[in-house]
Amino acid sequence: MAISVENFFLDSRSQATLQSRIQQMIAQGILSGRLRRGEKLPSSRKLAAHLGVSRITVTLAYTELVASDYLTARGRSGYYVSENAPEPLPAATLHTAQDRVDWTRAIGQKFTGGATPDKPKDWARYRYPFIYGQADASLFDHANWRLCALQALGQKDFAALTSDQYDQDDPQLVEFIARHTLPRRGVVAEPSQILVTMGAQNALWLAAQVLLTQRRRAAIEDPCYHALRDVLTQSRCHLTPVPVDADGLPPDLIPDGTDVIFTTPSHQSPSSATMPLARRHALLERARQMEALIVEDDYEFEMAFLRKPSPALKSLDEDGRVIYVGSFSKSLFPGLRLGYLVGSAPFIREARALRASVLRHPPGLMQRAAAYFLSLGHYDALIRRTSQAFAERRQVMEAAMAKHGLTIAGRGAHGGSSFWMQAPEGVDTEVLAARLRDRDVLVEPGRPFFAAEDPPRNFYRLAYSSIPAERIPEGVARIAAAIG
Repeated sequence: MAISVENFFLDSRSQATLQSRIQQMIAQGILSGRLRRGEKLPSSRKLAAHLGVSRITVTLAYTELVASDYLTARGRSGYYVSENAPEPLPAATLHTAQDRVDWTRAIGQKFTGGATPDKPKDWARYRYPFIYGQADASLFDHANWRLCALQALGQKDFAALTSDQYDQDDPQLVEFIARHTLPRRGVVAEPSQILVTMGAQNALWLAAQVLLTQRRRAAIEDPCYHALRDVLTQSRCHLTPVPVDADGLPPDLIPDGTDVIFTTPSHQSPSSATMPLARRHALLERARQMEALIVEDDYEFEMAFLRKPSPALKSLDEDGRVIYVGSFSKSLFPGLRLGYLVGSAPFIREARALRASVLRHPPGLMQRAAAYFLSLGHYDALIRRTSQAFAERRQVMEAAMAKHGLTIAGRGAHGGSSFWMQAPEGVDTEVLAARLRDRDVLVEPGRPFFAAEDPPRNFYRLAYSSIPAERIPEGVARIAAAIG
């Protein structure tokens, strides 16, 4: 690959000759790793014009670098970084500009230090990845997604692809959500009540920013989705974790004075508990008594392969107090980053204005490609295929866990993609997870899901969304052996 001439700048403070400064500039680029072996340097004429020096000066500098094996000359092709050039130096040894800012004082608000764990980027190389939230390439409809993406890139959709829509969304995607996705959950909404987001997490962040202040109180499930707790902690609101039971969030444990209730009734995260219909009505009544709002994260409702999903809270809401969060990122693929908020028009108006001030709108190409994939029926076919595969994997996993005596702490009554597990007392699942990595197995420790300063350490999550059914028995056997 050719290195752009714009990457080169001379040190104006140096007292050395021009030729030496050019040599030093290129050598430092190689030692820092910016210029890599085999890459082509600009021609002597182009670099000379860019730096404002004579061509012979650049040629002499190149010649010296060839002599010291930093560069190699290839006939009439030009100069390249030599395959024998020195290895880049460790970052700690490189000279960088000194940072004299006292960042402990300069930073007004910290966003680091949350509970959200780092997930392995190389999860796919593990043979037994019981990892949650990743796409299974063997199930995804690559061919039709590619066709939809190409269709979105066509001239007919040029405006949808390239225009700055400011605070608006792709009308085709919004129409599909309003006419097809939401009615399946019993929800009726106008386009003015729908906002497309960069995934469910962005939707939760927008809801928190619009609804909460430092004086307001939010109630969350405990354990809960760790990224949501991070978002609410950063909002500086008063935060009350409410312990969940086998049916999800107990309404009678929500304290008086709560302004916003965050819940995952379809598949409680991470326990997978499904909130019964009677409790859903009780939760709505409790919110009505307190004049509180409810933010319903309805993730994984599509993965109801055991029985039909329960009605969404939003569909039972007669007061307009439920804000609904949906996502296509989990059901299609995480990198898509497309979700949506559904709520009363005044709330959506404020959320839209906030989104516009941060990122305008999600990329037009992704919105239009997703709209085609959904409207042409490919999405429904993908959900059916995925549900069938998940049902098989769940059955195999349950049998394997029963065989090896592993304890299931929570399982989705309607389906889902994971089990919430409990190891014996005294087992630290973070230590367990590290041990299992060496045995080609990935599991998710449960500690980050809990709000307590000293949370239980013997819970963990096992997902079957990214592991073939034939590998599950051996993977579960390795987990059981590691627990001992």
